[in-house]
Amino acid sequence: MGSKLEIFAKKNKIKYFLINFLDLNGVQRSKLVPTPAIAEMEKEGAGFAGFATFLDMTPSYPDMFCLPDPEAVIQLPWKPEVAWVPGNLSMNDKLVDQAPRVILSKLIDKAKTSGYVMMGGVEPEFMLISKDGQSISDSKDIAGKPCYDQQALMRRYDVISEICDSMINLGWGTYQNDHEDANGQFEMNWDYSDLMTTADRQAFFKFMVKSIAEKHELRATFMPKPFSHLTGNGCHMHISLWNTNKSKNLFHDDKGELGLSSLGYNFLGGLIQNAIGMCAITNPTVNSYKRLNAPVTNSGATWSPNTVTYGGNNRTHMIRIPGPGRIEFRLADGAANPYLMAAAILASGLDGIENKIDPGKRLDIDMYNESEKAKNVKKLPLYLIDSIREFQKNKVLKSHLGDEFYNAYLKIKNIEWNDYSRSLTQWERDFTLDC
Repeated sequence: MGSKLEIFAKKNKIKYFLINFLDLNGVQRSKLVPTPAIAEMEKEGAGFAGFATFLDMTPSYPDMFCLPDPEAVIQLPWKPEVAWVPGNLSMNDKLVDQAPRVILSKLIDKAKTSGYVMMGGVEPEFMLISKDGQSISDSKDIAGKPCYDQQALMRRYDVISEICDSMINLGWGTYQNDHEDANGQFEMNWDYSDLMTTADRQAFFKFMVKSIAEKHELRATFMPKPFSHLTGNGCHMHISLWNTNKSKNLFHDDKGELGLSSLGYNFLGGLIQNAIGMCAITNPTVNSYKRLNAPVTNSGATWSPNTVTYGGNNRTHMIRIPGPGRIEFRLADGAANPYLMAAAILASGLDGIENKIDPGKRLDIDMYNESEKAKNVKKLPLYLIDSIREFQKNKVLKSHLGDEFYNAYLKIKNIEWNDYSRSLTQWERDFTLDC
């Protein structure tokens, strides 16, 4: 009958497969494999040189193979003769422990042994900008409060509707699209699912949005803060924990405060306790810290957190409880690696459950304008180097995500910070040249 991917190819008239993985910096890496060769690739994997990507390897390392996951294959709606299929990396017949999708796979299995399946839904924000990256692509999109702006949304109807139609045809359960709080910024929402499905779809979504934008002679960016005066690109995740057959939401409790169970509050407590250490993953670039702790933007609010706090249905906190049985984690931004973000959240939440961590008192205040009322709350890191140092100290993430990843990620991030630190900015020339 043929392999699963051969059957998929025949049914859907696929000519080529993109065998895909994401490296530690979230860069998507692929090989384009013709369908006649896919059965062998499905069995043996597509070969890569790890050193050529952002993984902690040298040219002396042996071949690394990406084993495609046929259960996760996605046909490209804008180029239907091609299919995208994520995979897990192996070397010398062993999984690569620093590979993001491998890390998430192992953590999902660990959660299942404890009787838990985490479900997640993401809200990735992006901007449609000029091809040179210097300006918003829509010259008429200039409102001071552009969120939900109908005219601005409809001027980009051709792009947004093509992306939305694509998700509908893929069966993702897309249910709304809107113009967001920054000029040129959009958000598109689809149904929540199990963590790996959501991470795979989030990775594909970024690829799809950029590709369809290019079709329309535009550029899409998920960069956390492309323009200093505008609201940045976040990537919020709505979270719930279920039993292994997904028949019961373990976060839901009608008798619990705001409809959240004690298990849910313990999970939330783990997020609170590990948030600062997690920032190097959820907010992984130098630019990420221009979104966090940012001054007020043109719209009047940044919509990003600046403290490690939680509240009810209140968007000024790092975590909100929007309704019974779920929480919204608002820390992450558009640069976050989908697999590592999901893994860090799950690891922190499991730590909260294992140690019955109390998240502390809910703060029902406006953290943007009444923060002086909050006593002894932790501030989020100001710079990437602060996050790197906090990640280095976090034993929970090291334990759950593994030594190989921990050491590799620290190395990659320190190199990134050092490269940035050695760069000379225009601000320095403007203001310190005459010192």
